[in-house]
Amino acid sequence: MPLDILSKTPIPDKLPKQMQETINELKKSLDKNDCLKQAYEILTAKYRGQRIKTYTKLFNVFSKDIDKMWSQTGFLHCANINYLMRTLLIKSGFFNNSDIALKWTMVWHVSPHQYIHVIINNKKINIDVWASSRGIKFGDYAHGFH
Repeated sequence: MPLDILSKTPIPDKLPKQMQETINELKKSLDKNDCLKQAYEILTAKYRGQRIKTYTKLFNVFSKDIDKMWSQTGFLHCANINYLMRTLLIKSGFFNNSDIALKWTMVWHVSPHQYIHVIINNKKINIDVWASSRGIKFGDYAHGFH
């Protein structure tokens, strides 16, 4: 089954060394908001979505190799990026799996797209790292022609 498509893939116990170092820094966050914003900045600096590669690299969405995903930069599928985001947030100790919900929308009205809701103080915050390179800001998500 593809990673994080129909349900949340379990977070691994063993993580890449560089990812664990990033998590150790996130553990120093002031609070949940600070941790989420830092994780968002880390991932948006490292990864981005690309329409064409979503289709030309379609089978990469089936990868569950967190070492390989973390070592990459540039394009990564939305579900893979969200898996990395969930891993950072949960391993930071600020969030539980129940604080993060997988959400689906249609981009350009034809392409399924995943983003996440992160719950902080009973408020749902949209997180869409994949679409950040297309101008979608923290707290928003790609949908329709937006």
